[in-house]
Amino acid sequence: MTAQRETADSTGTELPRQRAQAAAQDSAAAAVTELRAHVAGDLLDIVVDLDGGEGCRLRDLRDGTEYLDMTMFFSSAPLGHGHPGLREPDFEAALVRASRVKPANPDFATVEQARFAETLKRVFGDPELPLLFFIEGGGPAVENALKIAFDWKTKCNAARSIPVRGCRAMHLQHAFHGRTGYTMSLTNTDPTKVRDYPVFDWPRIPSPAVDPDTGWDHPELLPAERTALEAAEAALQRYGHEIACFVYEPIQGEGGDRHLRPEFLRAMQELCREHGVLTIADEVQTGGGITGCAWAYQALGLEPDLVAFGKRVQVCGVMGGRRVLDIADNAFREGSRISSTWGGGLVDMVRATRILETVESEDLLPHTRRMGEILLAELRGLAEEFPSVLGHPRGRGLMCAVDFPDSALRDRAITIARERHHTLFLPSGPRSLRWRPALSVRQEELTDAVQALRKTLGELS
Repeated sequence: MTAQRETADSTGTELPRQRAQAAAQDSAAAAVTELRAHVAGDLLDIVVDLDGGEGCRLRDLRDGTEYLDMTMFFSSAPLGHGHPGLREPDFEAALVRASRVKPANPDFATVEQARFAETLKRVFGDPELPLLFFIEGGGPAVENALKIAFDWKTKCNAARSIPVRGCRAMHLQHAFHGRTGYTMSLTNTDPTKVRDYPVFDWPRIPSPAVDPDTGWDHPELLPAERTALEAAEAALQRYGHEIACFVYEPIQGEGGDRHLRPEFLRAMQELCREHGVLTIADEVQTGGGITGCAWAYQALGLEPDLVAFGKRVQVCGVMGGRRVLDIADNAFREGSRISSTWGGGLVDMVRATRILETVESEDLLPHTRRMGEILLAELRGLAEEFPSVLGHPRGRGLMCAVDFPDSALRDRAITIARERHHTLFLPSGPRSLRWRPALSVRQEELTDAVQALRKTLGELS
């Protein structure tokens, strides 16, 4: 390149970007090895090219290999890779500006945080849940929802001259609510995640998940749902005023994409109201549009008092309202009752604001519903084509899954799809394979991913 050409190019952004990419490639070759040697994790043999990739295609920085990505960083990249809205100069400038310092958001106001809160309320907000709390991490979001409920129940008891602390959380089997101090007492999926850690003896009731294709439209409670409801009533009788909340995932993602019927959850909601217990919807996995609604509880016709969120929203936290507002000095309003140093990251808030605006401007919630119908139809076809290997296709929006006969075959399928067909899938539960494409996924990307899984199943057979 001549000096004249370099000088001309340097006035734009392309040459600096090329130089940065070249420098990144120089250090990429050893990235996986170095990280595996020193940093805890389950790294794939992929180095993400942050400047490359497009849509649902992730690029390996080392050699340019492209992978069709049906994981989206555990469903935390709602616009996929390289979305044009996240490459605009004004947005990139806003990111840089917000990254120069990391404010303590709970104590120091910024225009960026105010704009994020306003956009979140407009695009994904619920007028019945006007209170917001921000923090970094889905587990801490659920943890603080629990703290809000414990605070609320104890104050309610005190107002009635009942000297009992609200100190127990009722929850479901097959639940994953995080790995923090309180949430460890709720999580009961893979034993490795909780083994030998101290936990509280909190009431756990059966989880009556159903196949959305067979038992979903039954007008009455199913036998398993009645059993779970009876277990909840027994727990409420045993622990009385100590139970502060019932926490649930509308779809148990880590537990294996297990769907709970609205009839059961509404019955639990009514039971909790009768006993003065808050309901907490853990929507860290199901929220932010992947089910085709802003929140899965809306699709199921539920009215939770608290909602924990994260992942696609970029900033984690809690929405609160309804019966929480019965206590004027609830934990949202009492100074320093719940807080953290950062209160969520300001850079994440800037990115989240642009993502929310894009979800709104591109009308991605109806798009998610349409693409989900296409994907589910494709998965049903695969199950009919390979009945000995694949079964139980299910989904709501783009939150879809299929089952394998056992975990070993499922894990082998994920490996073959990645290594031979450059398509990325995630496990879920003991034997399920989950789909978590971007909200902006195109039909041809879904078709290509289904074809990759078809080839994989053929090789397994």
